[in-house]
Parts: sequence; structure tokens; C-alpha cells
Amino acid sequence: MDSGVLPRVDRQLMLYQRWPTERLATVEDPEHRRHLQHFALWHQMRRLRSKAENGQLGCSQANQAKQEITQTRAFLTWLAVRGRTVEHCQQADLDAWHTEKPATRRPAQTFLRWCMKTSRMPRLTLPPQVVNQDQAPLHQHRRLAILRRALNDDSLPLRTRVAAALVLLYAQPVACIVRLTVDDVLDDGATIAVRLGDPPSPLPEPVADLMRAYIRSCRHLPYASSRSSQWLFPGRQPGQPMNPVSLQVHLRKIGVPPQRGRTSAIRQLVLQAPAPVIAKALGYHDKTATRLVTEAGGTWARYAPRRPHTVTSRPASPRNTRHLNMRTHQSRGRITCEVENDTRPGPCLGHV
Repeated sequence: MDSGVLPRVDRQLMLYQRWPTERLATVEDPEHRRHLQHFALWHQMRRLRSKAENGQLGCSQANQAKQEITQTRAFLTWLAVRGRTVEHCQQADLDAWHTEKPATRRPAQTFLRWCMKTSRMPRLTLPPQVVNQDQAPLHQHRRLAILRRALNDDSLPLRTRVAAALVLLYAQPVACIVRLTVDDVLDDGATIAVRLGDPPSPLPEPVADLMRAYIRSCRHLPYASSRSSQWLFPGRQPGQPMNPVSLQVHLRKIGVPPQRGRTSAIRQLVLQAPAPVIAKALGYHDKTATRLVTEAGGTWARYAPRRPHTVTSRPASPRNTRHLNMRTHQSRGRITCEVENDTRPGPCLGHV
């Protein structure tokens, strides 16, 4: 497949097709096996095939489907101990199931929703997801300081510096970063942009230089064989992108917290432009962007400001270094970033 001799098949989808068969063979209860088989075949496989048509599946998507099967089997066994079947499940049963180990048992909710939708069980209420707020987003000044180090510290790995810029500047999840291809980077010689959403987002000059240097270096990677070189962050296996967990490890090694940094970046962006503009430009869902506006303290319905907002970070040193100006052009529906030379001394803080 990597050489083009055989038609390409989604590797994660192919591996997952065998997994339910092997797992269901160990289920003794025939009624439980029937429920699991129908759920895996009619819901999960249909959903994964639909996603695979739009792009190769990642490890996290396949692992999530496996976790749903595992927790569904545990729920059916637990429910049988209580002397009930799915058809006779009651609200008290669901409440009791989610009381103990709610995070571990939550994947079974996909099965429960599917059963309710297909009239396999009564319409009941599932508990809402509790978001852990222990890790607050990075302060704006701290985010800009980490971003400045990633752009200027040549001792850091080039691949990690590029990924850090995409996280801290464009609020991209690590799982989406590893799915970027070389074709998503548009370089006309004068400007360079990345296709994160619609339209592509231009890169400021320091990030553009890093991106060009990184793409040149990818051609010399020993594990980036013919087909795998299409990935912007190729993995060690031919035709596969980098594992998102591995990229997270590399980011944390240079002091970049992926989740907190991304949350800080997107919350700052949605305060500078309407949520639909940010969502379309960066590949977010409209509802997600609108929710982030509320969490960040903005209003849901507001007019676009006439003048673009500017986020500027100034270095502490008076030496000739770069600072970042990020302007959100709402009339054009796109985000543009500019980097200028600054010889003025200033505090190592970001100014909004």
C-alpha cells in the first residue's frame, strides 16, 4: 500500500474490524453478545467508516471505540447482577452506574444513547459530563513567553518548535496537528499559510521560517519513506502520522502544556473576533467556539469591532528581536499574523 501497488486501506479501521470479533468470542451470555455485536456493527463501524472517508483514522478514535465496547460489556454484566436487562433498565440503574468511577464508565454512554435512539431501552436521563477545571488555562503573558522561547531558542528540536507554535498561536489540538499534511502548507514564496480551516491561516515570519526549515528537514528523516512524507509530522511506520501522545511528550519536554496552552490561545482569540469567524478559520465547531466565548467572559451576540484587535508581545532585552502582532480581520473572515522587528526594550509581558 505504501508503494502504491495495492489500494490504500485505513490501517486503524482494518485493525478495529478484527477486534470486536475476537472480543465478542469471550462473551458467554448470548443476549449480551447480541447487543454488543449490533452496536459494534451497526453503530461503531458505520461511524468509523464515515470518518475514514474524510481522512485516515487516528489511534485515539479507534481506542475510543474499543473503550466503548469494553465499558458496554461491563455495564451489561453489572446490570445483569442487579437482575435487569437493557429493555427494563430504570433511571435508578443509570444513576447508580455513574456514581462509582464516573470517568471510567462514561464511554458506555455511547451505547446507552444508541439503545434509547433505537428503542432498545426506555428514554432515560444520562448525567452531564463534568469538566475538570483543576488545570486552569495559562495566563496570557505566560503563553506569550513560552511562544517566544519556542520561536527564538534554536537549541530546541525544530519539529517541536513548529508544533508548539501551532498550539500556542492557533489553538490547535495535538490530535489535529499530527493529521496535517505537507499539502496543507501553502507557500507561494512570499507568504506561507496552513490549512487549518477555511480560509487557510497565514503564518507570521518567525513561524514561517521555522515551517520552511522544518519541511526541508523532513525530506531527510530516515523513517519518512515515500508515502509517509505526505504527513507534516510523519511517524516511524510508513504511511502513518506521528502518534499524538508522542508529540505531547515532546511538547511537555520543552515546557509547553498542550491542553492549557491551547485553551489559553482559543479563549484569547474568541475575545478578539466573533466565534463563528474563529471556528471557521481554525477548524473548530461553532458551538464549541460560542461556549468558549462564554467561559472567557465575552458575550454571545455582539457586533464585530470596526478596528482589529492586536496582541503584542515585547521581549525584555533591548536587542533586535521579534515580537508578535496578531490581528483578526473580521471583515475578511480570516486571521492574519504579522511579526515585526522591535529594538525597543520592554517588559517580558504580552500586551492586549
